[in-house]
Amino acid sequence: MLAGKRVLVAPLDWGLGHSTRCIPIIQRLLDRGAIPVLGADNGPLALLRSEFPQLEHVRIPGANIRYSKGQSQLWSMARQFPEMVRSVRAESALFDRIRGDLRLDAVISDQRFGLRSPDMPSVLITHQVFPFTPIAQGALRKLNLRNIGKFHRCWIMDEATAPGLAGELSHGRSLPTNARYIGTVSRMSGSHTSSPSKYRIVAVISGPEPHRTLLDGILTEQLQRIEGKHLLVRGLPANAEQETVVNVLRVPHLNGTELSAAMASAELIVSRSGYTTLMDLVALGRSALVIPTPGQAEQEYLGELHTRTGRFVVQSQQRIDLQAAWGDRSAAVHLKPVPGHPLLEQALDELDTLLG
Repeated sequence: MLAGKRVLVAPLDWGLGHSTRCIPIIQRLLDRGAIPVLGADNGPLALLRSEFPQLEHVRIPGANIRYSKGQSQLWSMARQFPEMVRSVRAESALFDRIRGDLRLDAVISDQRFGLRSPDMPSVLITHQVFPFTPIAQGALRKLNLRNIGKFHRCWIMDEATAPGLAGELSHGRSLPTNARYIGTVSRMSGSHTSSPSKYRIVAVISGPEPHRTLLDGILTEQLQRIEGKHLLVRGLPANAEQETVVNVLRVPHLNGTELSAAMASAELIVSRSGYTTLMDLVALGRSALVIPTPGQAEQEYLGELHTRTGRFVVQSQQRIDLQAAWGDRSAAVHLKPVPGHPLLEQALDELDTLLG
């Protein structure tokens, strides 16, 4: 049973998306009487601690991955691949050292392949069962499937019916036998949609450097050209400073409730095309202008996918035009919010059974 069980919840530390999408998982564990233990580092750990200050935490370092400023990340990722491999080995060794001290009963790892044990219920959260990679995609997909198979369960954050929200990333013929779709999962709520709008445009950015900083500068400059008050959430949870530049309030971070209310009431939302952000928009029932991180294959694919579906308006970082997006009313459309998903409850019931 989950009641009283100590469960490590550990998101990947590339940007903030993996940590924010763990928030509803942690909350559901708490609702079921479990004792979540937070495992992360840097910004993701700061974010989770701000949401759950009462919970025990442990610092689990990850690879310090940086993107190049250019369009292609091929050589940047190739150079850093050995560091990624070392990071998985290091977190595996760390997990073996700390699991006893933490008295863990289970582990839920969001895209951290080193955090598992054959003799402890181990769950991997992902939406990238079949990832897009800049090199050796076929070989790396096989490796990914092999690593997924080492977990007791793989929770896929998408609908079971293709294309869902992630398209080919989460749907394919060779789905692992341990995989379970849990629906789109978000900390956001569509209940704020009737609130009056305080900001005309709300821009939310995060992700790896240097592109987080580059987008920060582009949006700050262009927002000043559009009449009204605007909000820029900069994806810096460890930073406490905020400032106003002309008509743009630049804040380092907002908690889930504050961000949900701000996004839901905005006339236009601007964000990356990161998968967690797309799940948040679905939960809010909102479209948005989405901007893929240059050279990040997954975000570029999601941008192309939803250019075809018409679910979001997509612009490249090199050709951002907020005035054009402001005039494209499809970017401001309100849809029916998607509530919490029963598939997640079924997956938690199954974890309950695994724990006996």
